[in-house]
Amino acid sequence: MLPNLKKWAFFYFSPGFSPSTHTSISENEHCTFISVGFDPSAKNDDSIVETATRLANDGVQTIELCGGFGPEWVVKIENAMSKNVPIGSVTYGPKYRASLLEIMKP
Repeated sequence: MLPNLKKWAFFYFSPGFSPSTHTSISENEHCTFISVGFDPSAKNDDSIVETATRLANDGVQTIELCGGFGPEWVVKIENAMSKNVPIGSVTYGPKYRASLLEIMKP
C-alpha cells in the first residue's frame, strides 16, 4: 500500500480524444486516479499544460505521461506549473522505440 498517495493522474494520446469527454476517474477509500485522453494535435495548443495546472490546483500529487509525449513534455509541464508536482513519463527500451515511433507517427 502507498499510504501517502491520495490523488494522481495519467495523460495519454488517442486519436479524437479530448479532456472534456475522455477523462475518467477511478477511486476508492485510499486513492483517486484520473486518466485524461488527448488527441495528438493537443501538442499544438495549451490544453495539456492547462489540464496539468488545473489538476495540480485540485490536489493531484503527481502526473504520469504516456510514452507518446516524449521527455520534452515533462519539462514543458514542469516549467509551466507553479506547484511542485512531480511529472514523470513512461519510457520504452531501445528494442521498442522504432515500433513505438511508427505507431505514434502523425
